[in-house]
Amino acid sequence: MERADLHFVGFGEAAQAFAQTMPVTFGAYDRKTDGPATRTAKRADYARLGAIPRDTNADAVGATPLILSLVTADQALPAARESADWIAPGTLYCDMNSVAPDTKRAAAALIEAAGGRYVDVAVMAPVYPAQRAVPLLVSGPHAEAGDAALRAAGFTKTRILPGGIGAASATKMIRSVMVKGLEALTAECVLAAHRADLTDEVFAALNASWPGTDWLEKADYNLERMMVHGIRRAEEMEEVVKTLDGLGTGSAMTRGTVERQRAIGAMGLTGEGSLDAKIAAILQEKQEKAA
Repeated sequence: MERADLHFVGFGEAAQAFAQTMPVTFGAYDRKTDGPATRTAKRADYARLGAIPRDTNADAVGATPLILSLVTADQALPAARESADWIAPGTLYCDMNSVAPDTKRAAAALIEAAGGRYVDVAVMAPVYPAQRAVPLLVSGPHAEAGDAALRAAGFTKTRILPGGIGAASATKMIRSVMVKGLEALTAECVLAAHRADLTDEVFAALNASWPGTDWLEKADYNLERMMVHGIRRAEEMEEVVKTLDGLGTGSAMTRGTVERQRAIGAMGLTGEGSLDAKIAAILQEKQEKAA
């Protein structure tokens, strides 16, 4: 079997952003190749970006010294469980998924028991346009080895965070309270302002309260992110709820963020067009659903 310098578990948006012009050889496995309806498109992604295609995760994880796990939040632990069945001793398993510290610690136990070396990695900004220049936090007992491997693979903004497994992911999760929460609040505000025919007044008042901030521009961006990525964001925010509840600080606001992100993401809208077009599309969907 052809070996590669690293292997992607999951080959969606993030993995494809990182894979572009990568300076090392890499393989990829995505469970979408298991289904006849999605297999052809996913294999085309492999070919377009120069990935060595793997038909199964077992084919991949035993043929590389470095694994980058980039799956949806709900699949992070199952991916680690499956990879642990086949991982070679000493292989670095960089879990880059947006999940709670307890989820990462559970995944780490599986990988470490199988002889792998688990690394907690948090992706701290959107993968586009930064790609491999996106800031990464790295933590855990194998953080130094993971950091060196990531840099060799072309990542340029890695930083080791003191602490065990969960330090990097907790930082990401707690930050998301604000980032994804502001998206949800902005959506709630702009939809109400539009329905009340007071958009100009409301956002002029917001701009006056935060000089230098264009809240309509923020609303446009935030709505686009929710329309396109709301389902994935809701899954991540469920992991944030677990993080906050584990800390005992409460998660009432974040539970609302989960609901708002999921509701807009589930509409299946493209996020294209002006802010007015986005608002009209969301309100139209809400009206049709209520009818």
